[in-house]
Amino acid sequence: MSDDELEDFLILRALEEPITEDELAAAGKESGRVLEALREEGVDIHWVESEVLENAAGEVTGTFCHYRAEDEDAVREHAERAGLPATRIDRRGEPLDGE
Repeated sequence: MSDDELEDFLILRALEEPITEDELAAAGKESGRVLEALREEGVDIHWVESEVLENAAGEVTGTFCHYRAEDEDAVREHAERAGLPATRIDRRGEPLDGE
């Protein structure tokens, strides 16, 4: 699949309980391992960026992740295999203009 054929997805990963930075790093490594495995299986999926959500105490409570993938099923398969929540998956719309 060409890059032009991939869709942009935004994923909210809300955590039931806060995690540490070390746990977040471990989740990121597992995510990368699963992405590589999926691509080896012919699934076209790529991580673009993630924003970390924190509570007032500075604990990690979730992430917003941006992926480019062939379809939503690829995003769901990645989350399931990596053991990551996919609280909400939406297609990315056009960015808003602003300051």
